[in-house]
Amino acid sequence: MKNKSLGNMICPIARSLEYVGEWWNILILRDAMHGISKFDDFQDNLGIAASTLTRRLNGMVDAGLLEKRQYCEKPPRYEYVITQKGLDFRPVLLTIMQWGNKYYADDARKILLMDTQTGKPVDLMLLDRVTHEEINPERHQTSYNHSR
Repeated sequence: MKNKSLGNMICPIARSLEYVGEWWNILILRDAMHGISKFDDFQDNLGIAASTLTRRLNGMVDAGLLEKRQYCEKPPRYEYVITQKGLDFRPVLLTIMQWGNKYYADDARKILLMDTQTGKPVDLMLLDRVTHEEINPERHQTSYNHSR
C-alpha cells in the first residue's frame, strides 16, 4: 500500500519527508556521506532487499539527492554519488544522531562527532546565523509568514 503523497502540502517538513521520510532513505544518505556509492556495498551495509534498495535509490536520484553514474560498461554497473542537495541533509543526520545518542544508546553504542583538530567530541546546537544565538523555544517560533 502506497502512502499518501506529502509533496503538495504547505509545510516544508512534510514536503521534505516525501523524499527523506522513509528510514531506508535516511540510512542510504548516511552511508553515501561516508563514501559508499556502489549498489552491493549499500546492500551489504544495510541488509536491505535488492528490490527495496533499487526503488529507494531510483527515488533519491529522481529527487536530486543522489546522482547515478556508470562506472563499468560490460556489464553495465552504476554508482550512486551524493549531490550537494544530499550533503545539505548532513546537519539533520547529525541532529538525529545526537538525539539517538541521548535517548536510545548506552555509552558503548554512542557515535560521536569529533573535532579533528582537538580530538574532542562536539556537542551540537542550532544557532541563528545572524545573531549567533542558540535557537530555543522561548525565543524562536515557527511561522508560515513567508517574508523575512
